This record gives sequence, C-alpha cells and structure tokens, in this order.
Amino acid sequence: MQQIPVYAFTGFLDSGKTKFIQETLEDPRFNAGERTLLLVFEEGEEEYDFSLYPHQNVFLEILDQENVTTKELQALAKKYKAERVVAELNGMQLVGDLYQRFPENWVVAQEVMFADTTTFLAYHANMRNLVMDKLMGAQMLVFNRVVKGSDTMPFHKLARAANRNIDILYDYTDGTTAFDDVVDPLPFDINAPIIEVKDEDYALWYRDVNEEVDKYDGKSVRFKGQVAMLRRNKEGMFAPGRFVMTCCEADIEFCGIPCRYEQAGSLASRSWVTVTAKITAEKHPLYQGDVGPILTAIAVSPAEPAEQEVASF
Repeated sequence: MQQIPVYAFTGFLDSGKTKFIQETLEDPRFNAGERTLLLVFEEGEEEYDFSLYPHQNVFLEILDQENVTTKELQALAKKYKAERVVAELNGMQLVGDLYQRFPENWVVAQEVMFADTTTFLAYHANMRNLVMDKLMGAQMLVFNRVVKGSDTMPFHKLARAANRNIDILYDYTDGTTAFDDVVDPLPFDINAPIIEVKDEDYALWYRDVNEEVDKYDGKSVRFKGQVAMLRRNKEGMFAPGRFVMTCCEADIEFCGIPCRYEQAGSLASRSWVTVTAKITAEKHPLYQGDVGPILTAIAVSPAEPAEQEVASF
C-alpha cells in the first residue's frame, strides 16, 4: 500500500495556521500538481481562497477531530485519490489521539506548531498538557505577532525545555522573520570526570542520554534517584530513576536506567539513593532490541529525597 505523507499544522485558535497553509498552497514549489486532501479540524476567522492556488487539486473537508474515525479518513483519501494530506488541527484536542486514528499508510512527514506570543504563556499556564502535547512532536514552532526588540527568551526556554530539537521561527509585527539561533548549553558538564546531574536537571539528562547515548558512552555520572527493581535481570541489577511529568499530572511515568550493582538485592524499592556509575551504550530488553544507556555502579549510597519528588522539563 502506497504511503501518504501528512503535513500537520497545530496550535490554538487564531495562531496563524490557516494563513500559513493558504500561502504554502499558493506556492508552486509546494503545490506542483499533487492531489491534496486538506483536512480542517478547526474553523477560524480566516478562510481558504482556492482561486489563488496554481493547481485546482486541493480538496477541502471539515471534520470533527474528536470523533473522526479511521474508516472516514480512509474513505476520503480514496474519494479524492489523495497523494498527500494537509491537516489543520484543533488546538483544544490532543495531537496523539488523532494520529492513532490515522490510516496505516498515512505517515506524518512534518508537524509545525503556531503560537501567538500575546496568548501563548497564558495557554501554557492554564492548559499545559495541550501546549506540551504539541511542542513535543513538532519539528518547527512559529511564534506570531512578535514585537521587534521584545524579550523572546521566555518563549525560547519553554519551547526548548519541551523539545530540544525544535526549530523556532519568530514572525515579527513589522513583516520580517528570523530563526532563533540561541544555542542551548546543557546545565551539566558532559566532559567532566564525573557528570554531576542536579535534582532539577534529571529529566533533561534522562532525555539527553537516551536520545544521544553515544556521546555518553564510557563517561561517568552521579545523580540522585529512587530504586526500582527490574522484572528481568533481577539479580545484580536495578533501575535508579525519577518520576517525570512530561505534560501534566496525568502523564507521570517512572524514568529509570538499568544499572549493574552486585548488592542490588539489598536495596529497598522506592528508597532514595545517590548513584555514581559508568555509562555504556548497550542493547537491553528495556529498549526493545535497540541500544540504550546501561549503568555500571561505582558507588550507591542512601540519600535524602529530592525537594521535588516528581521531575519535569
């Protein structure tokens, strides 16, 4: 079955999604004759003007994101013989919930998030789970209505805390645009003899060591975590880690790393310990056949609980 690429545009109402999609479909470099199924899951004030497209090959369908089914999406792709899908998503719905209902041959080629700087921080304060849901999967974030000379660092920090690899574009009110070129240094020195991970930086370190394990291979680390026992490798291994909140309180999970330690059997589950260990990149059942970080303990000692029991980005 031939794959259909999906270009997804996320963000809250009046964040600039429709305008961007309209201008993109007007561009002959993007719209060169491909049969495009345009799915709109959120109707705003802006409307699509099909008369400006270089090819009359765009087919609009307005759908209910919360209730649309895989069968409906398959039928629309077949009806219009779609070669690709452009989707304007509803900001008040979770992106992942919709992706799970995509037909098997639909592949998300790109996800771009749009945000209005005049409302973005308020959305994050009041609906953090919806904001984080979109930030974590996007390859690019476009901040609209940015006043030239204003402080963009709060937006930068929030976006990069959720997604270190996201590209950020600022769309200024004077009509100019600029990419965010701030380089984010890690809050710990990965070239130190022992990488010291502070309690407040555990979530960031955990994500970084899992995403780029090769750069940690052979290095040593020290951090505070809770003891978790592994279902497999019960003898001589445990998994020190922390409970981490990614989006909201409903999205808290334990994030631990397998650690070889001869006295693992003497540790009490959920007790707090300070672990000093060497990191190696190896295969482990926890990584479902892939390579991930494995610790070999140098020292394990009792510790006081972290001030914030649940870590976050």
